[in-house]
Amino acid sequence: MLSCHALVCVAGGQTLITDLTLDFAPGERVALMGPSGSGKTTLLTTLAGLLPPSGGQVLVRGEPLAGRPALRAELALIFQGYGLLSLLTAAENVEVAVRAAGHSPREAMRRAAQALERLKVARFAGHLVEELSGGQQQRVAVARALALRPRVLLADEPTAEQDAAHRAVVLDELLAVTDSGTTLVIATHDAEVAERCDRIVALRP
Repeated sequence: MLSCHALVCVAGGQTLITDLTLDFAPGERVALMGPSGSGKTTLLTTLAGLLPPSGGQVLVRGEPLAGRPALRAELALIFQGYGLLSLLTAAENVEVAVRAAGHSPREAMRRAAQALERLKVARFAGHLVEELSGGQQQRVAVARALALRPRVLLADEPTAEQDAAHRAVVLDELLAVTDSGTTLVIATHDAEVAERCDRIVALRP
């Protein structure tokens, strides 16, 4: 479903990924692990098509991702910093993303309500982002990605801000997407998260 070949990634003037080749199968759960500075975030951003590689290429279903908006739409990235719009409510943050993907306002509202409920933040749907805690914002960001129903879901430390109960909720919802064939790639420092994946890719600085 997703692959990279001879990938080279540069961020902040520093080469973090060199000559990396990986294949991610449909429905596979893959954990990216490594110390800070090993390039996990940079790799996810490149795989998502948001950071052009300095060498090599990213492929989706065997097709080059670069310059292909239709392929890019099949991927969703959960940012470590959440990437929410502060002037919008939790529900509006999800709805905007779904509408941008070409769905009707009614469908966007339906998907947003469903995703926020699954992530246990439905009661904050009408709250502005700045009124939410870090953990709540993170769950809204996860809900937004799930509402898009991508074929590839990339997640950057998606449980980092959660207490034990909500961590389990987030992880269960993320892992569940693979049941329908979605590929899941999670950058994490959490050994328990990694243990529930099919494979671990270890990055080193």
